[in-house]
Amino acid sequence: MRLGLQIPDFTWPGGPAALGPKLRRIATDAEASGMASVWVMDHFFQISMVGPAENDMLEGWATLAHLAAVTEKVTLGTMVTGVTYRHPGVLVKTATTLDVLSGGRAWFGVGAAWNEEEHVGLGVPYPPLAERFERLEETLRIAHRMWSGDESPYEGEHYSLARPLNSPPALSSPHPKILIGGTGEKKTLRMVAEYADACNIFEMGPDAVRAKLDVLRGHCERLGRDYDAIEKTSLGRLDLVRPGAERVEGSQTVEEAVDRFAAYAAVGVDHAIVSLPRVSDPAAWELVPDLVAAVEKITPAGR
Repeated sequence: MRLGLQIPDFTWPGGPAALGPKLRRIATDAEASGMASVWVMDHFFQISMVGPAENDMLEGWATLAHLAAVTEKVTLGTMVTGVTYRHPGVLVKTATTLDVLSGGRAWFGVGAAWNEEEHVGLGVPYPPLAERFERLEETLRIAHRMWSGDESPYEGEHYSLARPLNSPPALSSPHPKILIGGTGEKKTLRMVAEYADACNIFEMGPDAVRAKLDVLRGHCERLGRDYDAIEKTSLGRLDLVRPGAERVEGSQTVEEAVDRFAAYAAVGVDHAIVSLPRVSDPAAWELVPDLVAAVEKITPAGR
């Protein structure tokens, strides 16, 4: 099992002037600790589950490009890009550029988008939910076409591309891994089975995650897709403390966290992605290498 880091919040001591140095240190700490991946949200305003809209929020793809220059091993992705924010041809070009400049370390995390506030605030069209899913599926088709080298015109219901040229091509083979975020059983998980290399499911409890993965397995069987070829990722929050230290709600020792991830691995999760609430504090990283080493010894179900 692998452990990855999500960075959902950039409101740290020192303000905007300190963001670059702190972010670079966090990414290099994650890599030095043995973490497999680093992720940022693709939002323009902070989301209400994390903080007020006015909190600092960096644009996701530019942030990943910055991190690519200071790391060598961790893979890099958005968790996840809303399909409405960018034209799909431009989005695939952006992801390809990250993949090339990072040496083949880009993920293509994508979803149907949901945060109406930032769409309205910045003048980005926010179509109804059904249309957003239609646009997501077209974006996935366009991504596969562009990464296959097919430059023939694309005509869809929402997008028309006269020549989907993508040069230079991605370094990842056959393309950057496509991750679809969300747990909708009829549309989202069906698209995972049809187009994606990975899914992402919130840590909603091992039994609930198992139920979602069972739905995904069913879609794979109907579509003739190898279920085991799809990487199963989870997303949660982790506050590590030493045994005997003062506890806050949700905090865990390394041993407790290992048990937690083992329970998710038992239902098939391959890659646990977590946010660290004190990520900008160097002391928050002291226990992470021990956790990563222990988690790497866990074998997910089906592997």
